[in-house]
Amino acid sequence: MKILFVNKFFFIKGGAETVYFQERDAMLQSGYQVVDFSMKHVENKPSPWEEFFVQNVDYHDSHGLMGRVRAGVDFIYNSQACAKLNTLLLRERPDIVHFHNIYHQITPAVIGVAKRFGCKTVLTAHDYKIVCPSYTMLRDGHVCEECLTGSVINAFRHRCQQGDTFKSLLLSLEAYWQKFARNYAMLDCIIAPSEFMRQTLLRKLPHTRIDVIVNGIDASTTVPGDTAGDYFLYIGRLSREKGVSTLAQAQQKMTQKMPLKIVGDGPLGKDLRARFSGPEFLGYMKHSEALNNLIRGARAVIVPSEYYENCSMSVLEAMAFGRPVIGGNIGGIPEQIRDNVDGYLVEPGDSDALAQLMDQLAADPQRARDMGMSARQRLEEKYDLARHMQVLQALYQQLVGVTT
Repeated sequence: MKILFVNKFFFIKGGAETVYFQERDAMLQSGYQVVDFSMKHVENKPSPWEEFFVQNVDYHDSHGLMGRVRAGVDFIYNSQACAKLNTLLLRERPDIVHFHNIYHQITPAVIGVAKRFGCKTVLTAHDYKIVCPSYTMLRDGHVCEECLTGSVINAFRHRCQQGDTFKSLLLSLEAYWQKFARNYAMLDCIIAPSEFMRQTLLRKLPHTRIDVIVNGIDASTTVPGDTAGDYFLYIGRLSREKGVSTLAQAQQKMTQKMPLKIVGDGPLGKDLRARFSGPEFLGYMKHSEALNNLIRGARAVIVPSEYYENCSMSVLEAMAFGRPVIGGNIGGIPEQIRDNVDGYLVEPGDSDALAQLMDQLAADPQRARDMGMSARQRLEEKYDLARHMQVLQALYQQLVGVTT
């Protein structure tokens, strides 16, 4: 069987790319034929198919009225991506085309190209782009479902893209185009990494096949920590929806003092450093053994999200190293963390409740170790990468009519 994997970045940029390369590499190791389609970039990993990759698209560099108009057209329908994918399909003739993060640069128009060619098509929904033009289902720091329950013109009306009128208009126009082009409805299957995501997408695409396949981590490559840990840890973007400000406030309110290390950067980085002297801000860190050791040495990992997380890789990484998680009781996180078993769930934005839970784990290292062991066991049973790949390969085989 030959699988063509499509993702706009061919280097590790975020959680979507982590999953993309996990699947791609595991399929190669399992003996499947794998073909790549992506966008050209100086940070790209090597690929035998890079000659077919789309020219790099950076909408932030578009200047002048005509430049912005041309960028806007490509934002909605990238004709070069469609043409190059068609050429690649003619040459390689894959059985399945598996799309990951394709929005804006490659565009969902390529789904129609693959379908017209006769390929089975799968898309992994790493975020809420299908139901929310600005990806996050957030507005002014709060959960927003207006484009799901009403018109996508709301993205323009509320200027959801960085407060920019033109960019927000593009988001609404692109969403209207997808509605009429029905690219997502053409898919043979959408993969949702959480049941929450599945139910949300079904509200927009009630007649589309949507299967839950949770994200995974290779448990065999991670060694759990052998101590209770002596600090709390946050890893992620420093932005409002991630709840980092609530976490910093919670540390201030703790009665059992324990250090808090914050890994990451983002739009709130400067403000958080100015407002809070308690946390140790370590900045952005690439995935490395140094970062693994930080996770392994933590008392607990805090994921205080205040928006609809999907299947958080931060939660899974903590579980892999035997660390309990205190996570926001929102989106897909409650499916990952069993409250009072693998960690704790806390209501988003409640710094008092979060401080109390942090106090409990600070005062009871044995409780933290027990929860961490349960978290590791849950990872091995439900979120191990081998299980993820087994379910994914079964889906592929079913779609192309292969029996085992």
